[in-house]
Amino acid sequence: MTDATRYVKIVEWSEEDGVFVGQCPGIIGPSCHGPDEVEDYRELCEIVAEWAELARRDGRGLTAPTVGTGVD
Repeated sequence: MTDATRYVKIVEWSEEDGVFVGQCPGIIGPSCHGPDEVEDYRELCEIVAEWAELARRDGRGLTAPTVGTGVD
């Protein structure tokens, strides 16, 4: 399991924007968007993985995992 897999990722349709929007609550707000839900999720996973890698490289602690904690 990678660090990135320990965080809830949400991709949902935005009526206002007319595209899917991806975010990782507690880590990063709306950070990617597009017309393809699967592609948006893939991009979001990459963003969260990069965030975790940078945090470790910079010596910052990671935010507490959100998977399995009931975080909405």
